[in-house]
This record gives sequence, C-alpha cells and structure tokens, in this order.
Amino acid sequence: MKKDSKRKVSYTGKIAFTGLELREPVTHAAGLLGVKEALRHGFKEMGIVRSMKSLLEMNQKDGFDCPSCAWPDPEKPSKIAEYCENGAKALADEATTSKANIDFFKKHSVEELSQLTDYELNKVGRLVEPLVLKPESSHYEPITWQNAFDLIAQELKKLDSPDEAIFYTSGRSSNEAAFLYGMFARALGTNNMPDCSNMCHESSGVALGETLGIGKGSIKLEDLYGAEVVIVAGQNPGTNHPRMLTALEKCKKKGGTVISINPLEETGLINFRNPQNLKGLVGNGTDLADIHLQVKINQDIALVKLILKRLAKLDAIDKSVFDHDFINTYVQGYNELLEDINSYDEKDLLEKCGVLEEKINQTVALLAKKSKIVVCWAMGLTQHKNGVENIREYVNLLLLKGAIGKPFAGTCPVRGHSNVQGDRSVGIQHFVNTELNATIEKHLGFIPPAKEGVDTVGAMKAMHEGKAKVFMCLGGNFLMAASDTKYTAEALQKCELTVQVSTKLNRTHLVTGKTALILPTLGRSEKDLKNGKQRNFTVENSMGRVTQSKGILKPASENLMSEPEIIANLAHTFFEGKHAMDWKTLGQDYGLVRQLIDKVIKGFEKTDERSKGVGYYLPNNVRELDFSKLPNGKAQLAINRLPKHDLKTNEFMLMTIRSHDQFNTTIYGLDDRYRGVYNERRVLFMNEKDMERQQLQKRDVVNIASNYNDTKRVAHNFIIVPYKIPKGNLAAYFPETNVLVPHNHFADRSKTPISKSIKVRIHKIES
Repeated sequence: MKKDSKRKVSYTGKIAFTGLELREPVTHAAGLLGVKEALRHGFKEMGIVRSMKSLLEMNQKDGFDCPSCAWPDPEKPSKIAEYCENGAKALADEATTSKANIDFFKKHSVEELSQLTDYELNKVGRLVEPLVLKPESSHYEPITWQNAFDLIAQELKKLDSPDEAIFYTSGRSSNEAAFLYGMFARALGTNNMPDCSNMCHESSGVALGETLGIGKGSIKLEDLYGAEVVIVAGQNPGTNHPRMLTALEKCKKKGGTVISINPLEETGLINFRNPQNLKGLVGNGTDLADIHLQVKINQDIALVKLILKRLAKLDAIDKSVFDHDFINTYVQGYNELLEDINSYDEKDLLEKCGVLEEKINQTVALLAKKSKIVVCWAMGLTQHKNGVENIREYVNLLLLKGAIGKPFAGTCPVRGHSNVQGDRSVGIQHFVNTELNATIEKHLGFIPPAKEGVDTVGAMKAMHEGKAKVFMCLGGNFLMAASDTKYTAEALQKCELTVQVSTKLNRTHLVTGKTALILPTLGRSEKDLKNGKQRNFTVENSMGRVTQSKGILKPASENLMSEPEIIANLAHTFFEGKHAMDWKTLGQDYGLVRQLIDKVIKGFEKTDERSKGVGYYLPNNVRELDFSKLPNGKAQLAINRLPKHDLKTNEFMLMTIRSHDQFNTTIYGLDDRYRGVYNERRVLFMNEKDMERQQLQKRDVVNIASNYNDTKRVAHNFIIVPYKIPKGNLAAYFPETNVLVPHNHFADRSKTPISKSIKVRIHKIES
C-alpha cells in the first residue's frame, strides 16, 4: 500500500505498437461486411440471443434509443435493422456480459491499470458496484451508496465557495438526469457546468445563434430526402454517423446531388451499400458524393468565399442566382458581404483552399441553379480557432440562396453523442440565461446563481490553479476528451475529490483527485425498475425531436443506480431533505421530473404524453422564418476573415480524426478498414510528396511535436502511412494526439479546442 496521495499513474497508457497491417481501403460503406462486423462484436460481447433481442428493439418506437450518435430515427423505422455498425458496436460495448467486479479491483492497482491502453481499459467490462479510492490507497475499494453520497456532500460543504465545485456532463445522459444535475449545481450556487458540447459543437451554437437566432440546426430528417444539393463539410458520416448514409441515398434516388468537402476522401461518401435492402447486401450499392472538394485543413472560408465570388459574378448577369426576394425580406448585410467578397483575389483564394479549379467551376454551376440546399457539418469545421467563422461562411451561402426556413433546405450540424443537444436544452450551460433563472425561481422555489460559470477550458484552468477542488462527471471520459492531456491530468490530480458516474472503466477513473469515487449506473439498454415498475426517460436528437427511451435488458448488477436517482439521492443527502425541491421523490418518479421540465424549460410541453412514439419537435424559430431576436429582426450575413496559419519551414497542419473502430474516446477495436489500417492506432497519415521532402519512408516511426507559447508537447511513436491528403496536411487518431492540443488555444468566442488545426513538426526516430 502506498501511504501518499501521489500515485504514479500514466495519463496516456503504455505507448507500444500492436502490429500494423496495411491493406487497400475498403471502397464501400456498410453492406454485408458491415453487418458481419456488427454481429461479430455483438455476439462476442453479449451472446447471440441477447444481441439479437436488443438490436431488434434499438431505435424502435417502444424500444431504447441508440447509445451512440444523435442521428434521428425516421418516423417509420425499419423493423429489422434501424441501427448501423457503430450503433451495434456501442450497444455491444454497453451491454457486454464482462464485469469489473471487486475481485478485479483487488487484484489490479490503479497504477497497474493506468499502464493499459484505452482499448484494453474498455475491454475490462461493466462497473457493477460503487467504489472509492482513498488518498492512502493504491486500489479501489467497495463503498455503500449512502456512504458515497455522504462523502460527496461532506466535501461540497467544506468548500469556501460553491464555485470551487465543477459539474461536467457527457452527452450520454437523459433529459431527466441532465435537468436534475443542472438544477442541483444551481441549487448549490454555481453555474460551473461544462459539458462535452464545449469540445465539439459549441462553435456551431455560437455561429448559428449569431446569424439565425438559435444554436441548433434548422432541418428535419425528411428535408434531406428532397434536397437538391446536400453539402457534407468537415464530416465523415460513414464512420461517425452511418445512418446518415441512408438519408443521402434517398436524396440521390430523388435526383439530389451530394458534395463532399473534406481534406480526406472518406469511404462512406464514395459508395454506400444499404444493409436494409437486397441491393445493398449483394449489389453494387449507391455512389453518394458526386463532387469531392479536397480542401486543405481549415481553408473552408477561402473555398466558400471563392464559390460566393463566382456566384456573385453570375448573379450580376442573371439576378436569379441569389434569392433577392428572400434577401430583401429576411436578411441583413447583403451589400457589406458583396463588398467583402469583391476585396479578395480569386487566384489567392484558389491557392489557399487547394481545390482543383475544375471542381470549383462544377460546384458553382450546380449551385447557381439550385435553391433547396442543406449544409451538414461536424468537427472538421468547429475545432479551429476560427471555428465560428467557418460555420458563418456556410450560413452566408444558404442565406444568399434563400435556402433557409423552407422544406428541403437549411442547416444541419450533426451532433455526436446521443443526447448532447438535449443536455443543453434542459439547462446544462455555464452561461447565465435570465429568462431561465426566472422560471427556476418561480417553479422550483430557489434563486439560481447569476454569475457565469466555467466551460471545459475554464474548468481545466480552475482545477490546475487549485481554484476548483471537487470535480464530478455525469458520464464521459474527461481526461481523454479534453485537450492538452498532460495539463488536464495535472489539473485533475490537484482536486480533493473526483467523482465519475459511469458504466465502464476509462482513464479518468485512474488519473484522479486525492479521493476518487466511481458511481456505476444503468446503461441505456437496461431496464430501469423501481418498485417493480419500469421507468422510461427522454432524449432529444440532433434535429430537435424529443422521444422516449425504455431499456429491455436485465441490468449488469442489482447494485446499479440510474443517473436521475444518483443525482437526486446526492441532492437529498446534501440538503438533508430540507430544500424547495423534493429531490428524493423526483429521483423515484421521472414523470414528476418531466412535469418540472415542462414548466421550467421553454418549448417543452406535455412531454410525458407527446414524447411517446415518434415524439415531438421543440420550437425552432428558423423553421418559422422568425428572426425577431436578431438585429432589425433579420438573419445576419457575416463578414469572416481568412485564417492565418503562418506555417514555418517543415511545419505541418495536423487534424485529429476517428478510426472506424471507435466512438468519441471509446475504442472498440484496432482496425480502420475504410482507410486500410489494421491492428494499430499509432499511425500518421501523410502525403507522399511531403514524405519525399522529409526523407521519410512508409512505416518509418516518428514523434510529433507542437510548440505553443514556448511549451513543447510531444506525441511519441507514430508510424508513417502514405495517404491521399493535401500537401502540408497530416491526420492522426485521437485521443492519442490530444496531448498535442494546447489548452490555451481555442476557437474565438466558443472556446472549442483547435483539435483539427494543430501546427506540428515531425521527427524521425532512428531504429
């Protein structure tokens, strides 16, 4: 036993190669191979009967919502396969029969576990009982639920200020859990509620709020089916949101055109074999992307400005290219935007974006004649210093074309985790909303704090500086999700107490405060029973529809507790049963929680009734062409500057990416068949011309280094893989490369980390 609180743990796990095998990338997404992989994972983790039973109920009207991404379900889901390969992997991962019980933690110390890779940690199995890691201990030990709540309450009461506590939320949580969590933080007296959206789509929320008046997308799923053009920018749906490919397939069958804008040509947008029909299983599938614009990393603004400049030239001749009636009625800033566009040189924009001119001309000719346009995007646009501006430039295109607030047109930020949008809707936010505060005071009976709290970047800084002493996570893997891994690890270790509400073991359970708690919770696929009755919860998909979800599987342990009940019991313990909110009862009856949500949160109404079946949509002002909250009551065209990268000699621009065998920080396996990489994650994708210039060969091993504010950060041991990527650009998987992302460099206004545009140098390791 160690007698001090300085545990020697690894914040990265062991850095070792696992046996790289390179093959030709698979040329189609999904298909029979996708079905085979989905079933293989399920059968291995859950068994045949358990797998098939749960897969048939996932994303069905009376079943449970997929624990993976937030892609919406169609109103008439397929009865046999309303899920994708990655959804099936997420289910198998959550519902695995493997368990990390107390015997496991007795056998393995925290230091020993920290040497495992993230993939190995995830394979340990489900957490099945509450655990505590004491300051003097090297092993987690069992603790009763009530003792765990008592410990948290005691530490919270020791704080000099409520702002010394931080409450982080993952997008996996239900609306009911997130609502209770956010209200507990406010009742305690703090708005310190960072959440995972700070690290992904916060830039989208800011940009859309500034230009259209709501931080959400404007389209519904059916709008994709009838769109004339769908632009997929900075997104890889084949890996990250595979069910989106079905919507794009429907669009193509109705005559629509798909444009892909990405530094990498991703398999999912080349060809899709829909496993829901015979043609998809045994036929040639559907070619999706008609045009691929291989833009350089973070040069989308240059690309869109060039397209707009050429469209404006055509519009000067033929006034039908831009929708002038729409612009005159609903849009502000037209003349200023034209002046900005005209100030740029076309050749300079073309060189900056790196796209072939013939592809630009093809795109301009298409867009000039179309008005039903949808723009979809993800992290490839948001995770840059100018992430907000990237999105605003695409909104400029939609507004000029009148492609907003009408069927088959609009904005589509494709959210990652399954309820990340719902978390924000029900009140998980670090900023102050005076209207929300007023309804809280009116209906919940307490006065919420009026001081802005910290976001993810602020939380890291507060912990690192010793200004935050209690850190609680409702789901997620904060250490691996956040930027600047070493800095974040140091921040967590300075806390007095860290608390994780989790289903499975991850690295944040191992790099902890002086005392650490693991509170094991039910998975989404598991039955949530209370007094013999089953409870359901609600979620909001990425297009704003609220639906019910009800688990069907026997829980992994009788000692698990649901997230709402964990939060409610903690609040009841902290307030000693003396608070305006009846926390104990709310934790038992989710219907009562939904009644409070309806009263407190704008747009929610009769949720218990309306969330059944296909659910209901929350209000969206853009769909109604209501811009009354914006200046002059109009949507705003925005002037966006080009990014300045100023790469020096031998510097590259690195973007972090996911493999096909992962979801967010969860690693399901070591293969990325769409890119031809097997049994290895420590790879660096590089243009062959750059390899020649750097005198590098295929399979050479390098270190990757970034240097910001005279702080050098190094990611060790990556194998060079030649790939079709623009010159000067590199790509590698996260979270392995998060160590390179500086904590103090992020998007203006949204503070989203610059994970997609990191300046780096590479250094060959001599064998």
